[in-house]
Amino acid sequence: MSLVYDVDAVVLDIEGTTSATGFVVDVLYPYSRSRFGALLSERSGDPDVARAVAQVREELGDPDADAATVEKTLNTWLDEDRKATPLKTLQGVIWSEGFARGDLVSHFYDDVVPRLRAWHTAGTRLYVYSSGSVAAQRAWFTNSPEGDLTPLVSGLYDTENAGPKQDAASYRRIAEAAGIEPSRLLFLSDRPGELDAARAAGWHAVGVRRPGEPYFDQGVGDHAEAGTFDEITVSTTSTTGSTA
Repeated sequence: MSLVYDVDAVVLDIEGTTSATGFVVDVLYPYSRSRFGALLSERSGDPDVARAVAQVREELGDPDADAATVEKTLNTWLDEDRKATPLKTLQGVIWSEGFARGDLVSHFYDDVVPRLRAWHTAGTRLYVYSSGSVAAQRAWFTNSPEGDLTPLVSGLYDTENAGPKQDAASYRRIAEAAGIEPSRLLFLSDRPGELDAARAAGWHAVGVRRPGEPYFDQGVGDHAEAGTFDEITVSTTSTTGSTA
């Protein structure tokens, strides 16, 4: 049975929703872990790196923490799968360079890209909201197995420019930034807490449950559920800014 929504935009989570979490954990995480040390020693003057290091030191309560301590902290956060903004920033720098070099190619489930193209062609705007940094998101969509997908996407949001993903205020910020009424937005994610936050902000929300994903057994609470993007139908019949 198809889920049907009359909205102006779809906002996408990445891990577990458009793409396999296992790819991120098994490929991207080790890639970043192996390069944290070199990044901290060779690129400490880069603005993005310097800002992230300062944020790590602030989290530690140690403004003089050296590079070895920062690297150890990043690796601990990685082990914990902690959605820490400085970790995601530095991963984004590393992954962007890895994608640019051809070391990495992103992963999308087979049902995702055709559906994104169809929605975009029909006039539905697409946005991404992921705990991964904007830089990492851009690299991910630029270097897909099916080529550059960034022309399909109207905007990218992360925990730095929008806020925590389980906080309703983050979704209100995205709606305001996009200039779209909350009731005209649909969020797709595999995480119940994120779906709850989106709904609390007035959005539509659908839980995507894919076998083998970490949140599959947990389910999606009382949210509508889809196994693939093919089960979701989106139409855009009202003008942006109107209320459904």
